[in-house]
Amino acid sequence: MAKVSKKVEQPEPGVKKPSRKIPPTTRLFLYVRAGGRCEFDGCNRYLLEHHVTKAEGNFAEMAHIWAFSDGGPRASKEATDIHDISNLMLLCPECHKHVDDRPEEFSADVLRSHKKAHEDRVFQLTDTKPDRDTVAVVLRSKIAGRPVTITLAEVQRAIAPRYCGDRCLFDIDLTAFNDDPTEAYWNAASSEIRSRLRSFYNTRFDGKTAHHVSVFGLAPIPLLMVLGSLLSDKVPTTLYQRHRSGENWEWKDEGVEAEFTTKILREGTDHKKVALLVSLSGLISLENLPSHVDKTYSVYHVAPTNVKPDRGILDLEASLEAFRTEYQRTMRLLVERHPEVQSVDVFPAVPAPAAVAMGRDLLPKRDPVLVVFDFNKAVGGFVRTLEINANDS
Repeated sequence: MAKVSKKVEQPEPGVKKPSRKIPPTTRLFLYVRAGGRCEFDGCNRYLLEHHVTKAEGNFAEMAHIWAFSDGGPRASKEATDIHDISNLMLLCPECHKHVDDRPEEFSADVLRSHKKAHEDRVFQLTDTKPDRDTVAVVLRSKIAGRPVTITLAEVQRAIAPRYCGDRCLFDIDLTAFNDDPTEAYWNAASSEIRSRLRSFYNTRFDGKTAHHVSVFGLAPIPLLMVLGSLLSDKVPTTLYQRHRSGENWEWKDEGVEAEFTTKILREGTDHKKVALLVSLSGLISLENLPSHVDKTYSVYHVAPTNVKPDRGILDLEASLEAFRTEYQRTMRLLVERHPEVQSVDVFPAVPAPAAVAMGRDLLPKRDPVLVVFDFNKAVGGFVRTLEINANDS
C-alpha cells in the first residue's frame, strides 16, 4: 500500500479547505477491492445488504486511516492526499466506531495491515476459477520437543493457482502432546488423527464438501503414515513438501528428477516374515535393523538409483510421483511373492509427503498390515510404533 505522505492542515485565509466528499472513482475502486465487505480483520460482513433482513442497500462506511481532521483519530501532519485509496478502508459502522475509539490500539500500521490482507484475499478469490478451490489438511506436532507451525500464508503460496480460504483449512494440531516416543504417545496421537478425520469428507467447507484436498504435514513418520491411510483415494489429493532450501512448501521447477527401484537384500527362510526398508532421506542397511529381523526375514529395499538418499530428494513433485509408482509396484510384488504374509515390518527414512503417500497408497483389503518402526536417537536404533492398514483402524 502506498504511504500517505502528509496530512492536510487548517487552510490559511483564502485557501480552500479540502472537501469531505470522496471522488466517485476512488469510491468505486475501494468497494471493488474490498469485495463489498468490511475490511476489519475477522469481520468480513457483507455491506451491500442488511445483515438481518437481507434487504439490498449500502451499509458501508469509508474510514480514513490517517484522520481527515486535525482532531480526528490517528491525526497526522504527514498527509497530503487524504482521500487517496491507500488511506481509505471500507468498514461496517460498528468496526468504524471501534477503530476510531481506540486509535492507540488500531494504529495506521495496524489498519494498513488489515486492509492489505483483506484486499489480497479478495483478489485471490476473484482470480480463482471455480475448480481451483481446495481444502488444506494440515498435520503438525512437536519435532524434537518444539512445536511447529504451518501458516495459511505458506499454504496459499504453495497451492497457487488453487485457493484455500481460512475456513477451508483443516488443522490437526498435535503440539499439545508430549512427544516422548512411547507407546502411549503413538497411540494417543494416532487416535487424535483418526478422530479428527473420521467425518472429514462429510464436513462442509464454505457450504460444500471437499472436492480437492491439499496435504501439509510436519510430524513423525508413523503419524504421517496414519494420516495418509485415512485420506480417501476417491478425492483428488495433492501432497506438499517443506523444502529446507528456501524454507517453503512450493514444489520446485528445476532439479534432478529422482528415480527409484526395489532390490531384494536377503531371501529369508520363513516365507511369512518380510521387512521393507525405504531409503529416501537417509540410507538404511541390514546392519541398522533390530535383532529380531534375522535370517528368517526376507528383506526388500526401496532406494533411489540416480541420486543419493538425501532430505532434499523430493524437491520436484515428479520425484514424489516416481516414488509412489515404485512403492505401489513394491507392495504388489510383496503380495505376489509372499501370499500368506499378514504383516510387513517397515523401516522408513522418508520426507513427509512420501510418508503420507505410503499410508494413502495402501489397498485396505489386499495389502498386508504395515508394522512401522521409527528411528529413536535415544536408543540408537529403530523401535516399533504403530500398525497401519490393520483391520481395527
